[in-house]
Amino acid sequence: MDVLAPEATPLALPESLLIDSPVRAEIEQFLYFEARLLDDRRYSEWLSLCADDIFYWMPMRRNRLTRDRSRELTEVGELAHFDENKTSLQWRVDQLNTNLHWSEAPPSRTRHLVSNVQVTPAATADEYDVNSNFICYRNRLEHDVDIWAGERQDVVRHLAERQWQLAKRTIILDQNVILSANLSVLF
Repeated sequence: MDVLAPEATPLALPESLLIDSPVRAEIEQFLYFEARLLDDRRYSEWLSLCADDIFYWMPMRRNRLTRDRSRELTEVGELAHFDENKTSLQWRVDQLNTNLHWSEAPPSRTRHLVSNVQVTPAATADEYDVNSNFICYRNRLEHDVDIWAGERQDVVRHLAERQWQLAKRTIILDQNVILSANLSVLF
């Protein structure tokens, strides 16, 4: 005898995701513009999109059993691939712009793909929590190819009409072992 499972109630889209379409569209365009600046190696212009109080962070990922999933990522203050502020990002950009950066001579060719953008209002006025998925493809020299995939958890700040800033970025790579020779690109 077949026992039919009770009919599941469809999940409703959370109210927090029902953000005003023009705001959401503008934030998406901001993210695409930012990706284009990075791919075009316009690092100083990219940096101008970052707030003075930016926190740019990529925790390390560890393999954990299902019961320990909450400890999969390192915490703020622990070891991380990136733990940057505006000053240290400026140093990175200055180094990339010198054309003397050992890991970027010749410079990498990148393609940043951003998708699955979800926008919710943040606790602070004029700020939005933005979750997105990304793939960053890098090719350097003849045979160096890296593909990083993951999630970005951003806080984007609205300054004025069509003016946005990146106030916080947490980059969560899907892989826990990075096989790349370096992490000299920006995400």
